[in-house]
Amino acid sequence: MGVEMSKKNKKQIKQKPAPATTQSSMSFSLNKWFKKIVTTHPSALVITAIMIGYVLFLLGGGLFAVTSENLMPSLYYNDKFYFLYPSLSDQFIADTVISVMLYLMGFAGLLTIYQSTKSVSKPRQAYMMLVVGISLVLLSYIFLESAISIKSMGMT
Repeated sequence: MGVEMSKKNKKQIKQKPAPATTQSSMSFSLNKWFKKIVTTHPSALVITAIMIGYVLFLLGGGLFAVTSENLMPSLYYNDKFYFLYPSLSDQFIADTVISVMLYLMGFAGLLTIYQSTKSVSKPRQAYMMLVVGISLVLLSYIFLESAISIKSMGMT
């Protein structure tokens, strides 16, 4: 009896059907997946990154781009490509992308400035990070102001 299996047990093992996806097993797996998502606690870094992305999306005009009708990516007119809409009342999709990227560059500059204050023991590194951060913020500001001035001048 020890090592040998009885014929009855062999038949039961052979006749056992492969697990099929049934309604109850599907709902159990979805319920298990839902519980896993609900009980997950994301880190503060993930939540912060999501919130910063959301704010940059809103500041860049993403809400306008999502809700407006007949939005074009850019314009080809008189043998020129226009990526910035020639008026302050409307925008292209490229306007949104450009402004979000410039806001992101400015935010990266602010983060670099903040990180430079943490390396007090290495003054050379702190100075270089401060210079890079200020440069990113200034470039972002200059490019955003020039984009606004281009939009306010209109199509030439």
